[in-house]
Amino acid sequence: MYYDLLAKIKNGELAKKDRILVPFSRLDFAVAKILAEAGYLSGAQKKSVGRHNFIELKLAGTKNGPAVSGFKIVSKPGRHFYIDYRKLKPVKQGYGMAVLSTSKGIMNNKDARKNKVGGEYFFEIW
Repeated sequence: MYYDLLAKIKNGELAKKDRILVPFSRLDFAVAKILAEAGYLSGAQKKSVGRHNFIELKLAGTKNGPAVSGFKIVSKPGRHFYIDYRKLKPVKQGYGMAVLSTSKGIMNNKDARKNKVGGEYFFEIW
């Protein structure tokens, strides 16, 4: 799930890794592509090793520090949180980003507001 993906990204950056492998799922791959577009990752691509599929994440940490300084999981398996597009607010005064699952796919809070769609509020990252 996406919450495990976020923890692996943050831990990989703190360990100063340049790339990590995580098990493949379509949800994780969609979230990784959103994070790559926003600059939290340098890239994300699907890799096959034997019979198993993985996502190779190229981390975007710099010499000044990691690209991901924190995240907050909002929707959890035991409690799903849904939000209307009119109630979407900027994360960390515009320096962060939220990721939602909408009827038009996985997107960030700015795109969801622009397309006027709400959905399940997965997490915030900054």
